Amino acid sequence: MKSHLRKEITVLLAFLVFLASAITAPAAHAVSASSSFILLYIDKSEAFVNEEQIHLDSPATIINGSTFVPAKFLGDSMKFKVEWNDATRTIQMTPSGYDIVLSADNKTVTTNGVDTPFDTVAAIVNGRLLVKLTWLADYMGAKYTYNEELRRVEIVHFQTPEGIYIDQDSNSRPVAKFTTAKPAYRLGEPVKYIDLSYDPDAEGIASYEWVGNKEVFFKAGKYPVSLKVSDRHGHVSKVFQSFVTVTDEPYLSEVEYPIYTKPVGGFIKSDWGTIWSHFNQMPAIPKKVTEVSDRKLLVSDSPEEFTEKGILYQDNINGKARLYADHINGTKQKMTMAIFATNNSDKPVTIQTINKGEVYPSVYANLIGSEASVDFLLNNVYDQKLTVPPHQTYVYAKLPDFHPGQGVNLFYDVETDGELQISFAVTDQRLTPTTVKELPFLAFNGHVRGSFPVSELKWDIDASSFTKTSVLTIGDNKTDLFVKGYDVMRKQNVENSGNYGVVYKIHANKPRKMAVMIMAKGGVFKGPFKINGEIIPVPASGVITAFDGMQVLARTTGTEDALDIEFTPPAGSAFPIDLIFYPLEEKK
Repeated sequence: MKSHLRKEITVLLAFLVFLASAITAPAAHAVSASSSFILLYIDKSEAFVNEEQIHLDSPATIINGSTFVPAKFLGDSMKFKVEWNDATRTIQMTPSGYDIVLSADNKTVTTNGVDTPFDTVAAIVNGRLLVKLTWLADYMGAKYTYNEELRRVEIVHFQTPEGIYIDQDSNSRPVAKFTTAKPAYRLGEPVKYIDLSYDPDAEGIASYEWVGNKEVFFKAGKYPVSLKVSDRHGHVSKVFQSFVTVTDEPYLSEVEYPIYTKPVGGFIKSDWGTIWSHFNQMPAIPKKVTEVSDRKLLVSDSPEEFTEKGILYQDNINGKARLYADHINGTKQKMTMAIFATNNSDKPVTIQTINKGEVYPSVYANLIGSEASVDFLLNNVYDQKLTVPPHQTYVYAKLPDFHPGQGVNLFYDVETDGELQISFAVTDQRLTPTTVKELPFLAFNGHVRGSFPVSELKWDIDASSFTKTSVLTIGDNKTDLFVKGYDVMRKQNVENSGNYGVVYKIHANKPRKMAVMIMAKGGVFKGPFKINGEIIPVPASGVITAFDGMQVLARTTGTEDALDIEFTPPAGSAFPIDLIFYPLEEKK
């Protein structure tokens, strides 16, 4: 009981200290302006109002996870009263349209006659009254953010009051207001609009109607911008209008602007003529090519659209291998695709799956190619093993049944401890160990089929000091040559047109500040890139062509140790494609 009494006396004494020092102190740092930009640092005495630095007796602080700010300082800065009433032993705050009474004796805060527990919205710290920012901001018509990195509260307050408009249902109309972060902008400089709209009933703004609020302007002048807002009751504010001033000083051109500002994954649209004239004559960025030949690549892509059951491709592997297939069901019935592993030796052979990319059958060729590539580039960890006894045939992989018109795409990275014969086959019958022996070999009819010694291409590029927009082209068979191989079934040399099943690993040490974009020059494209470990789909949905523009794949700051890009040509997409490296300058 005594402890509780001491606590009550302590609170009361602290409250009285506030009355004696803070309330009666002159408003030495009150700011008169059409808008105020206030910076408060958590647990620090320094504060700023616009450009004026101020010392606070009691700084902003965090209490029970919420930000509390000094009430007297905010009142002085925003022109509302914070006064001690000696007769009632209370503090009165009067933001426009509100009468707030704080009573430490009764532990209540009364707002326009409605009581709130004192401790939920107010606190006495070192003899100074602090109030909860989220609670007070609604009454002030202020906007605020908390910068966690700087531990800083940023408050924007528009000083000019419009008054409160009461409709017939006794609900106030909202107030539309905004300002810009700067008094003037350069050509091509992003305009930052600061929304200062508020609802006097503290119910929040339901909708905004902007006119003229372009994110950037490329001609000098004064541009009118207007705003109307509505609350959830349908009450509409008066139209608020201001002007954006644009000086005749260049910042970014219309071509540069989206390259500097679009987020990664964002799409840069432009007319074909502009894109072609600006990017078609780009120099190639220097690269050193290394062919990695420690994993044999088997590609089964012919007949791409099969019309009967049979063996699509067959060859032997021993050690590391990649199994790749892309086929469409051109028959009139449901078919099953499987990969068979035959051991023709006199000892058991184990095949282990290291990585794989699979996709459910679909009629959308671009989709199956893209999704299988995503699955493969994720590089998940697998530990699946299958041991094939001597002179036996096992089913290594069975794909879901696919119906007429549907296609499948697959990758499997495997390792064996002996030689196995691999057969890609399709059938409409139940799979058995003798299925392979019963199926005919299907004839080649175009596309790609064969075995290739190279399944990975490493490109080391110099992206540290180039000054002109540069390009890497993939899949043109000129600057990026198709891998050569051998079709065992036809007994002839072949090339992997499009390098399907090949993984590109592009590496740059200490890249400069730049943007990396993709342009689909060869036609329809859909597929993923892996940029420093992150999968970037191209595009986010649907497909792209060169007529659609470019997509931003990555931006570097000039401080990274490396840039690593992984890519494999997705089935169903056309080539070549261009990776465009655009040097970015520091903009202030």
